[in-house]
Amino acid sequence: MELRDALTQISEIRRQMARTEVFRGYRAMPVAFSGLLALGASGFQAVWIRDPESEATLYLALWVGTAVVSAVAAGTEMVLHARDSGSPWTREITWLAIEQFMPCVVAGGLLTVVLARWAPEALWMLPGLWQILYSLGIFASCRLLPRATSVVAVFYLASGLTCLVLARGDAAFSPWAMGFPFGVGQLLAATVLYRTLECPHD
Repeated sequence: MELRDALTQISEIRRQMARTEVFRGYRAMPVAFSGLLALGASGFQAVWIRDPESEATLYLALWVGTAVVSAVAAGTEMVLHARDSGSPWTREITWLAIEQFMPCVVAGGLLTVVLARWAPEALWMLPGLWQILYSLGIFASCRLLPRATSVVAVFYLASGLTCLVLARGDAAFSPWAMGFPFGVGQLLAATVLYRTLECPHD
């Protein structure tokens, strides 16, 4: 019994220490890629999806697909980083980072399903709501990331609220309601990661 208690305490100590570490699994390149992908997707929508309200399935397929490709790129980099480190400590902090960010992803997915299935008249709100949920995921992860990451979270929160105010009526489903915030936001996040974690310092 004492051995089990000791192991539990050691595990909790390791977890608390992990919370004070800076997570280095997020890399600037895949984050920048996701920003450029969002800008490209907005251009695709502008050309090929002229009436997103009547082509909601195609609209959702475009943006959900963009999100999935971005998540796979970031996730692959995280897994490779954890594997190449060969350190159980790195794997533990990687799982902690995933646990902190995953609720916003799950909430965004469920919200999309609910609106698409039972409230399609409210789909115009998705860009703003996705940005707000994404900001909450970044806020939840800030304790593991460089302090400047909070600027990115504030940007997404502000852009999401702005979209809910402006991207409605004739401006609903505007390709730039998704492309501009996620493009700029991800490029900003990539800049923060590069300058704080990857750029060589004297």
